[in-house]
Amino acid sequence: MSVSRHDTEYDVCVIGAGLSGLTAARELARTGQRVIVLEARDRIGGRGFTVTSDDGTTVDVGGQWVGPSQHKILALLKELDIETYKQYTQGKHLLDINGRQTQFTGSIPKIGPAALLDLQRVIWKVDRLARSVNANETHISEKLAVLDNITVAGWMQRHVFSKTSRAVLTAAVNAVFAAEPEEMSFLFFLQYVNSAGGLMPLIESENGAQDSRVVGGMSNVAEALAEKAEQHGAMILRNSPVTKVFLKADHVRVLTADNVYGVHRVIVAMSPRDANRIDWQPALPIAKRRLMKNMPMGSVIKTIAIYPTAFWRQQGLSGEMVCDREPLRMCFDATPYSKNGEPTHGALVGFMLGKEARHWSEQGPEKRRAAVLNQLAAYFGDKAKQPSDYIEKDWCADEWTEGCYTGLMPAGLLSQYGEQLRKPHQRIHWAGTETASEWMGYFDGAIQAGERAAAEVLSKL
Repeated sequence: MSVSRHDTEYDVCVIGAGLSGLTAARELARTGQRVIVLEARDRIGGRGFTVTSDDGTTVDVGGQWVGPSQHKILALLKELDIETYKQYTQGKHLLDINGRQTQFTGSIPKIGPAALLDLQRVIWKVDRLARSVNANETHISEKLAVLDNITVAGWMQRHVFSKTSRAVLTAAVNAVFAAEPEEMSFLFFLQYVNSAGGLMPLIESENGAQDSRVVGGMSNVAEALAEKAEQHGAMILRNSPVTKVFLKADHVRVLTADNVYGVHRVIVAMSPRDANRIDWQPALPIAKRRLMKNMPMGSVIKTIAIYPTAFWRQQGLSGEMVCDREPLRMCFDATPYSKNGEPTHGALVGFMLGKEARHWSEQGPEKRRAAVLNQLAAYFGDKAKQPSDYIEKDWCADEWTEGCYTGLMPAGLLSQYGEQLRKPHQRIHWAGTETASEWMGYFDGAIQAGERAAAEVLSKL
């Protein structure tokens, strides 16, 4: 017996209320579809998360940057009338690699002419290889499968000749993926680079992925987008983790601890690893299950130290630091937005990444705080030891995400199971930034994936 529109409560259930899920919900709701969004957390926004310090300063403990080539997120911000402001980059940046600390301006570090030539050669080679990889294509040829079966570390060992340039590239991989080079496939790395239009757009602040910040924080964007979806009739429920999904021939039953929802279609807007915790009945195809099970999240702990002033600026420093020490692998100026350009106080945002994040996740907040402030003091002076407030978010310990920034593919996974990444399964469709073909891993990719999944559903409804 078929289930009619009137026998189901909703046309579509979206699981996950990050930007990808909210985008899909809004797109569907404004065409007249009955949409319900189920979010496990007590908040919306997913990996975008803004909190308020003791003095009322808003800080992003999740994703925080947007770049000029990220057209989806910029268009959304314009529509929502949310402003951006430039990441502070004036002054000298710090690079501490292989026991040698240098200061430089612009995007070219002082690492010596031989290492610099080697680094530039490698960037050109990576970009050339990335252009041959279609980020939208998940069916992998035998030729490309060879690149999938080696790690980024393995490729670097063969193609990066300078010890210094290899250390700089390792730091770049840490920064972009919150992971180590040995933890991911080289082909996955190339697809990621392709989706951003090159390696430098991923790395650079000015005109790159870290170009600008959002006034008021990223949670404002999620809240404003959710309001748009609700205005079109979408229902958004927090504290509603999905436990089971029963897939029938003519409808889907979605279960939470308290309710059962009958729908025609489901959009899963979660990381593949996170979606693996749902009990799927009947089980998803084995290739899909293996993909979901074997895509670990990156590992990051984000710290924000707030100070009475941005004292490093008076020292001629930008607040940007990259190193191969611990606990922080990099930091940036995170001074809050000021309309008149004169900030009332300063802030530094730091990142524990990859294996360092996993190690420090088990050390406890007080030990982390002391280590972070001591490291900042080593680079910026003793004033860094005395913040007016200190905030951190250990994404490794997050109940629902279990890591950040995005799901990663180890060697061999993409060529075996990559075609399952965004392929619908009967009445189930897949969103989330991991499924994007443009700016995957970023808010821009999340929006693009949400739009694609909504279009798939509309074509079926």
